[in-house]
Amino acid sequence: MTELIEKLKTQIIGQLNLRDVGPADIDPDEPLFGGPLGLDSIDSLEFIILLEKQYGLRITSPAEGKKVLHSLRTMADYIIANGRG
Repeated sequence: MTELIEKLKTQIIGQLNLRDVGPADIDPDEPLFGGPLGLDSIDSLEFIILLEKQYGLRITSPAEGKKVLHSLRTMADYIIANGRG
C-alpha cells in the first residue's frame, strides 16, 4: 500500500503539473479537494484519466468518483480492491 501511495503521489504531481509540490507535501489521508493542494473539478477529470490509463480502471458514476477520489488513500484502496495495484 505504501509503495502504491508513493507512486500515486509522483503520478499526480506529474499529471496535474503541480509546481512547488513534492511527494512529502501530500498527506495520503487529507482530502484531495478543498485541501491545501487547491484542486478543483478539472483536476478530478485528470484523476479519472490517470486511473483509466495507468490502472485500466473506470469510474462509472459521480457517487463512485466522489468516494474514490476523496483522498490518496481511497484512490489506492480502490486500485488494490479492483486488482490493479
